Amino acid sequence: AYPELAAEFKRRVAGELPANWAQESQAFIEKLQANPASIASRKASQNAIEAYAHILPEFLGGSADLAGSNLTLWSGSRPIRAKENQDGNYINYGVREFGMSAIMNGIALHGGFIPYGATFLMFYEYAHNAVRMAALMKQRSLFVYTHDSIGLGEDGPTHQPVEQTAALRLIPNLETWRPADQVESAIAWQQAVERKEGPSALIFTRQNLPQLDRTSVQLDNVKRGGYIVRECCEKGNCPDLILIATGSEVELAIKAAEALDAEGVKVRVVSMPSTNRFDKQDAAYRESVLPSNVTKRVAIEAQISDFWYKYVGLEGRIVGMNTFGESAPADQLFKLFGFTVENVVAKAKEIL
Repeated sequence: AYPELAAEFKRRVAGELPANWAQESQAFIEKLQANPASIASRKASQNAIEAYAHILPEFLGGSADLAGSNLTLWSGSRPIRAKENQDGNYINYGVREFGMSAIMNGIALHGGFIPYGATFLMFYEYAHNAVRMAALMKQRSLFVYTHDSIGLGEDGPTHQPVEQTAALRLIPNLETWRPADQVESAIAWQQAVERKEGPSALIFTRQNLPQLDRTSVQLDNVKRGGYIVRECCEKGNCPDLILIATGSEVELAIKAAEALDAEGVKVRVVSMPSTNRFDKQDAAYRESVLPSNVTKRVAIEAQISDFWYKYVGLEGRIVGMNTFGESAPADQLFKLFGFTVENVVAKAKEIL
């Protein structure tokens, strides 16, 4: 009796995306690249939700009592209530990260919806078991984590994640993204939505991030998890050094590369928003980004250092965290813990 509704029901229960999804989501990404903006990636995440939710009626959002900070509400959000608005699309989960994540898994198992739920990255600790179960059950649960590093500032070490990003990356069948600007953020959302075989963790900053320049090829390569964002020389001439960074530290890597370039050092910068996705690429692509004959490498990330040895080798250098954070404004903390051009250059010169 209602063929259009029936078709929509069948589509959603099958977990298929709308016919216009690929075209519309790509158009949004290309529009962002053509209109640079320096915004926090948590705001870029909200902008992506706003754009994609209009295409995806199956989006069922929520937050663990932090929507004002996580920026997970969009213009069409309607809170679900027991007595009214039962046809809403947003759940106020309260301060219960594990409950939220487990409920999201149940929603995904039911079908017909793509659930996303958010909290601060530090509070992922409360939800670990449910996140692990999402990966084990291969469910499309989208876990959104903001305030991703010491960059959140004055709340101090209790709220500043250090080892959590590495922990998420190590969960089998979970794809973790830590984007460097609004474009990488939109692509992270796009790829998480399209991934039917498991959950994704999307990690965003509190602080503003400048937008990176990209060619169309670089834009396409973002979805491969790691790509060359700054090349140093003509094709065929290997760089002297590779800097690898994610999130808010990509800008720092580029500035350090420019400083080293002024001293005659050929530096390639690799942005790696998703190590999980990069590791799944074919050997030829991975070799083109991180050639095995270029052993002088420095990784830069305001997260635990140990994770990065798999990419820089035991002789490489890492500008990362080896302690808990401190309570101070973000710029002071980044300087205190060595996330400066001078320190990255110094680390690079140790191995050059």
